[in-house]
Amino acid sequence: MFESAVGLKKRIRDGEQIVGTTLPLDATRERFLRVMDGGPYDFVSADSQHSALNEERLAEFCGIAEELDVFVQFRIKHTRNAYLIGNYLDLGPCGIEVPQTESDKTVAEALGAFYFPPAGIRSYGGRARRGASDFTDPFDYAGWWNAYGVLWLQIESVEAVTRAHLLARTGVDCLSFGPTDLTFSLTAHPNHALKSVDDAVAYVAKSLQGSGVAVCHRTGAAEQRSKYLDMGVTVILEPPPV
Repeated sequence: MFESAVGLKKRIRDGEQIVGTTLPLDATRERFLRVMDGGPYDFVSADSQHSALNEERLAEFCGIAEELDVFVQFRIKHTRNAYLIGNYLDLGPCGIEVPQTESDKTVAEALGAFYFPPAGIRSYGGRARRGASDFTDPFDYAGWWNAYGVLWLQIESVEAVTRAHLLARTGVDCLSFGPTDLTFSLTAHPNHALKSVDDAVAYVAKSLQGSGVAVCHRTGAAEQRSKYLDMGVTVILEPPPV
């Protein structure tokens, strides 16, 4: 019916072509099934940056996804909420996207909150955690999670684009683009060498070659996939088919 979530982190790091779609947090099980049947998709992305966030509903959404073996990538509310990443993950997401990332401080905070020791400082707990029922030993779970969870940083400014290679630290799996906010930033820098979002995407894809950190771009339709795959993008996020 749809692609298994197992090994997605490794597939991203190996440079495989990954395609995901979006779903709202109020999606029912039936809508999950309809959308995933329209794929195949490797993951679904849920958003709280520009949508209402109810923690109980997030946990329900992720519970449906786990039942269906669907990988959930969740965009948090705000850049400054990176310190809450562990709390969000305790509600069931498989991955996190941090919007409007620009600084080394944000990257360090995100890495620390995302990974369990020794890679990070995430606290252990939460019955709704993805995969929690499969482990009894906290150390076993922590080791599994650190090899499973996917961390994205969203770059949405000229400054972030030009520093992409510095933001792509060990533990970061993917840099994703926010094309609209990036367009605002490009407009504010009319003399910059990068003139368009496509210029920025190509620049970042080239700068990250061989790093193991993928580039994700949001597209308007499946017909645009090949254009960005040819640029070196390996993770595509597109609207649902229904």
